[in-house]
Amino acid sequence: MTPRVLIVSPHFPPVNAPDMQRVRMSLPHFIEAGWQVTVLTVGDPTPLAPLEPELLTTLPCAVKVVRAHCCSRRWTRWLGVNNVALRSLPFLFLAGCRALAGSRYDVVYFSTTQFIVLPFGRIWRRLYGVPYVIDLQDPWVTDFYERPGAPRPPGGWKYRVARGLGRMLEGWSMGRVSHLITVSASYAETLRSRYPNNRPFPSTELPFASPDLDLAHLRATLATRPRVLPGYGINLAFAGALGPGMLGPVDVLFAALRELREQGVPVSVHFYGTSYASAENSQPATLALATRHGLTSCVHEYPGRLPYYRALQVTLEADINLLFGSTDLAFTPSKILAVLAAGRPLLAIAYRESAMAARLARLDVPCILLSAGTASSADGPAVKAALASLRTLIEQRPSPAFPSAAFSSASLAAAQRDILASVSGARP
Repeated sequence: MTPRVLIVSPHFPPVNAPDMQRVRMSLPHFIEAGWQVTVLTVGDPTPLAPLEPELLTTLPCAVKVVRAHCCSRRWTRWLGVNNVALRSLPFLFLAGCRALAGSRYDVVYFSTTQFIVLPFGRIWRRLYGVPYVIDLQDPWVTDFYERPGAPRPPGGWKYRVARGLGRMLEGWSMGRVSHLITVSASYAETLRSRYPNNRPFPSTELPFASPDLDLAHLRATLATRPRVLPGYGINLAFAGALGPGMLGPVDVLFAALRELREQGVPVSVHFYGTSYASAENSQPATLALATRHGLTSCVHEYPGRLPYYRALQVTLEADINLLFGSTDLAFTPSKILAVLAAGRPLLAIAYRESAMAARLARLDVPCILLSAGTASSADGPAVKAALASLRTLIEQRPSPAFPSAAFSSASLAAAQRDILASVSGARP
């Protein structure tokens, strides 16, 4: 029988949000392998994430998309509710019930950071007997903001409510999960130690794939697109959110950059999409550091989110791409393979003992290592190493070797299919 999967992803094209990219890039390979796919998502009339209609062209026609109703933020904002999952929660649940009651599905696959929908998996398993798999792209509950020296958590009372709900629902949701996919193996280890009485579950660490089809489309149309980066000087670039735990590596970069500028090297650094907030509500994350290092004339930050293909274009135009680790040692950037696939010189700065450093080591990618708990700009060896790496990258422009075909979107989609098939017993 043809294997059938119901994928739950509240964010979906034309909305551009990071947590739906794994699903979007895998869909063509699911269809080619003979799977029938239904995506359960949300028809959001007032999305927080930007719209990018070009993403719709990447979806196979054979994929069935069910869009649940969603309350407008014009009304829910008076209650302080902007989250898409909360605004659509009962409608998404009922749409899933209708889908599972009306058709045969072998497995339900949750791939999202809208964690509040994950309890649906256990409820639907009870009601319809369908196993469920969770792709945990970020930790649901984290103690990052409770650690000594951590910044204040964002969101005020909303953060406290979300954390409280997470503590209530995380263990229950994982209690009957058939398989857990994580971008960092430490996520699964933390869950097992946090809920020792839960039924044991298998887990698989899967990185985000290289956006092969997206890069091919972008390269084919690059001549028709306006340039993002300046066409002069030496441009270092980073496109993505920049959390407070990532400012230490940025500090090291700026210390090395200051020395290069003092030597007359025409180098500048460009940050794009550093905040998840809208352009009008976002604040620059690097301004204070750039001011302290005297680099305000050559550090350019655009906190508002870039469209997906514009952000990918940045990695193709950059003279040197940048990757930053975090003091949250379990954090692994989702863009590692995308940046490597761009084929441009790369400077990565991470913390020792971090999941990012371990991932880069497995990929045989050089990385500047910082010691956690030290003032990064005072970490003389790291600054010297960053300065030496920048000089080498500027003079030689080496292109990083892409690790292997095992990290292509086709290979990692196949890994997801194998997991879903093993859970459901379905085979193409």
